[in-house]
Amino acid sequence: MTWSEMQPVLSQACWDTLYMVGWSTLIAIVGGLPLGILLVLTDKGGLLQNVLVNKVIGQVVNIARSMPFIILMVALMTFTRWITGTTIGREAAIVPLAIGAIPFFARLVEMSVREVDGGLVEAVQSMGGSTWKVVRSVLVPEALPSLISGATTTVIALIGYSAMAGTVGAGGLGDVAVRYGYQRFETGMMWITVVILAVVISLLQLVGDFAARSLHRRTGAGSGLLLFRPLRGVFAGTVAAEAVKKS
Repeated sequence: MTWSEMQPVLSQACWDTLYMVGWSTLIAIVGGLPLGILLVLTDKGGLLQNVLVNKVIGQVVNIARSMPFIILMVALMTFTRWITGTTIGREAAIVPLAIGAIPFFARLVEMSVREVDGGLVEAVQSMGGSTWKVVRSVLVPEALPSLISGATTTVIALIGYSAMAGTVGAGGLGDVAVRYGYQRFETGMMWITVVILAVVISLLQLVGDFAARSLHRRTGAGSGLLLFRPLRGVFAGTVAAEAVKKS
């Protein structure tokens, strides 16, 4: 194939891959972030300690993570058809991609949140902060650099999953590599696909690492103290108001 023949095929394949990975990443973050935080909060010593709930959620996450993606796609075909009306195409591929990525990202969120200094959590609690205040003002902001790294890892994993999804009719770069590189013996097309995937993954990793390092520098030493200065003012004002009412 000539480059003029390859270009429209590769352009459409790149767009399909970005479409699948973009939507799947968004759904994975929306679903995996609260799930990972909940795993920490319901664990022993957590703010919402509930061993039974923690074990159930943990087992569900473990089972979903242990299932090979190609098997997950087949197992979810009925559900995918119910959601999208089809089991072929990029829209259909988003369903198993997102479901496979949610538990993956949830475990990364759990590890990131567990690294947050417990002293900061105790500081907010001592000032009367609720569980939601702890999550919003401490756990997520302090774990943000690590969460960015986790999201980057998830995106890269989803690109690999999307290539597998292409082998069963989802489209994208994986589909191009199989149809042209394997079935038609167009090795040039296959290697171009490999190079595109390598470049995209490298760029995503660089961007993710840069964002994580930048956030780490901005929220480095002493960030916890800076974070709680406005909170101290709020709680101090509340306490003073209550004292005035009682007097």
